[in-house]
Amino acid sequence: MLKNKSCPCESGREYADCCAPWHDGAAATTPEQLMRSRYSAFVFGLHDYLLATWHATTRPEAMSDEEPVRWLGLKIKHAQAAGVNGEVEFIARYKIAGKAWKLHERSRFIYEEGRWYYLDGEMLNS
Repeated sequence: MLKNKSCPCESGREYADCCAPWHDGAAATTPEQLMRSRYSAFVFGLHDYLLATWHATTRPEAMSDEEPVRWLGLKIKHAQAAGVNGEVEFIARYKIAGKAWKLHERSRFIYEEGRWYYLDGEMLNS
């Protein structure tokens, strides 16, 4: 991960000024920041970060890379926070074995003990 390169979350900022602080242990202050940092973590294969930012009630025991995924881009369609609940609708584009796919999801987040956590997501049709 090169900190002077554009962030994979497509915020338009350099990685060092965008997702790197969250990956280095800082707490994301909004659900959108956490969503962007989780997308970048998928790009970089940061499984420990993904598990640490997943709420304990829905978190898997481990993550696996069964199929090599090449992440192509992220578009945030909508993000909001109300009290301890947050929601982010996004489209993530990726390729597996040369075939292009997109993931359109409405993710739910919860704020606990000073941190946002990914709770779960609802797949949407694009």
